[in-house]
Amino acid sequence: MKIIIVGCGKVGTTLAEQLNKEHHDIVIIDKNAGVVNSISERIDVMGVVGNGAVNKVQMDAGIEDTDLLIATTNSDELNMLCCLIAKKAGNCHTIARIRNPEYDSQIGYIREELGLSLAINPEMAAAMEIARLLRFPSAIKIDTFAKGKKEILKFIVPEHSVLNNMKVRDVLVRLKCNVLICAIEHNSEVIIPGGDSIISAGDKISFIASPVESNEFFKQVGIDNNVIKTAMLVGGGKITYYVAKMLENTKIKVKILEQNAERCNELSELLPRAMVINGDASDQELLLQEGIGQTDAFASLTGFDEENIMLSLYAASQSKAKLITKINRIAFENVIDSMNLGSIIYPKLITAETILQYVRAMQNSMGSNVETLYKIVADRAEALEFKVVNEPCIVGIPLEKLELKDNLLVAYIMRKGRFISPRGKDTLEEGDRVIVVTTVTGLNDLKDILR
Repeated sequence: MKIIIVGCGKVGTTLAEQLNKEHHDIVIIDKNAGVVNSISERIDVMGVVGNGAVNKVQMDAGIEDTDLLIATTNSDELNMLCCLIAKKAGNCHTIARIRNPEYDSQIGYIREELGLSLAINPEMAAAMEIARLLRFPSAIKIDTFAKGKKEILKFIVPEHSVLNNMKVRDVLVRLKCNVLICAIEHNSEVIIPGGDSIISAGDKISFIASPVESNEFFKQVGIDNNVIKTAMLVGGGKITYYVAKMLENTKIKVKILEQNAERCNELSELLPRAMVINGDASDQELLLQEGIGQTDAFASLTGFDEENIMLSLYAASQSKAKLITKINRIAFENVIDSMNLGSIIYPKLITAETILQYVRAMQNSMGSNVETLYKIVADRAEALEFKVVNEPCIVGIPLEKLELKDNLLVAYIMRKGRFISPRGKDTLEEGDRVIVVTTVTGLNDLKDILR
């Protein structure tokens, strides 16, 4: 596929890197020649310097034979204009990053009138993930498959858990929980486990289960899925606004700490059910006074990574709260993962993942059959949902006779509304949906699971 990305900020650059790994033909457009040259030298993309909303610049980038244009500049209006021109000039699919909350209520109208394939709001997407985590606090990451019937959850194995030193094959027998452990992060290593793989305290475990099964599993391994009653959000930005808005109809009491008095007044009007405190969250006395030691959840959502990290570490020292930490830069991922920061939210990665899912869906009409895609561990492990088409090299053949790639697990088969935990004798049949977990990234077709 040929894809044009307009705007080489954090989201645009992350997208270019991710899509380049999947061997798409990428063209980037940005007004800053230095940025364009820097990215072009680092990854295999074509660079065009100029205003992406100008027809000639898009023509120079090859809009006429482009499949998809993604506009990710810092201006919502410029993004929409880029997409409108691309639609007229190239009749391609278009995705616009639209962040202003004022556009939320009319996003459907904007999409229809401009012919947008997708409108993506990074802050809204991050807030949705945070709200989901607050409803299921035992997990540090949650994604859904099969229209919510199956979830993939990630959690950290506690020090004295029954799981410590247990083999994966013994989980079902000893705990009598119908869950499938599909990935283990041990130190810096990512493992797609076999039956003899051993689970250790401190490992990050990803497993697939239904919502009911996951609740039971957490009980069995000694993790209390305590209901969140109070949440403290630090920083009064867009993500905080969206999270508080999503929690308005729940029983969670929200307290927001924001340094800017004017923004506090705005939030008080927009969020009448939230308590908004004007103050500096780096003041430990203020945090203690406002109840950091008693809060059930603490989310550090300021615009500064360093401040968010320090606040979460302090909250961990003062309470047993569910921690959520927003991180914008991903440069020190290994260091960040080793800290006690709870659930780490990367808004630009969430945005990139959403767009990657759309790109995979586009490929369905070009021969790919990926239905859903989730990055379990940044660029190192994926969970994919495929629709099984009539492929003689796969359909009807027992899994034990298929030469599957290494580090790949066929996790679940969905057949006529029934879930099958596959064994060696099971087969894939036309019309099935199958969930595959692998460290082999970039799979586009079910045939790609074969060596």
